[in-house]
Amino acid sequence: MTTADYPINDFLSIAKNVRNILPKNVRLVANIGDFNYDTAIKLKEVGFTGAYHIKRLREGIDTTIKPETRIATLDSIKKAGLELYYCVEPIGPEHSYEEIVDEMLRARDYNVGVMAAMRRIPVKGTPLYEKGQISSVELSKIAAVTRIVTRPHRAMNAHETIQMSLICGVNQLYAEAGANPRDSISNTEKSRGLSVKSIRKLFEDAEYEISSDF
Repeated sequence: MTTADYPINDFLSIAKNVRNILPKNVRLVANIGDFNYDTAIKLKEVGFTGAYHIKRLREGIDTTIKPETRIATLDSIKKAGLELYYCVEPIGPEHSYEEIVDEMLRARDYNVGVMAAMRRIPVKGTPLYEKGQISSVELSKIAAVTRIVTRPHRAMNAHETIQMSLICGVNQLYAEAGANPRDSISNTEKSRGLSVKSIRKLFEDAEYEISSDF
């Protein structure tokens, strides 16, 4: 994952080195700014298996990015044969169900295999802080509907991690380290970010069967 304006050639160079030391059965997923088809092909050539990219809720209204730019990147990802990872986000109290469902349907149209729903975490000092945050119950309900609508064939995630979502069809959670745009602490593993051990405990409490490789 990089900031949107991180130099793509530097990113590709780092990714190539990472791919060389990763086990072959481990997927490598890019989370970067918008890019064209040629870059999508380069991502695939250095060993990426997929890319996370979305059209955010109220893109072009709450952001300065045109929705068409996001959609062009989504099309490039699919055209290049990379797996598209998608999410309905960042969900706040002001978003209507119609807006939210529009993004669910977009993911379904792209035949997304790994899907997620994420609520916005209000960080003090940011423009949308005063709009607040939806509840854990609301996020869990949205995650449940998202799974039904999009029917991801591999994984469904709710973010940030909440335990109750695991009874709503969620079967994937993320451990986090390093920078996190939802945290005011540089190393989120010391604050909001959960460890692999903590994630495993959440799955065990929800009575999931966990692979011995995890």
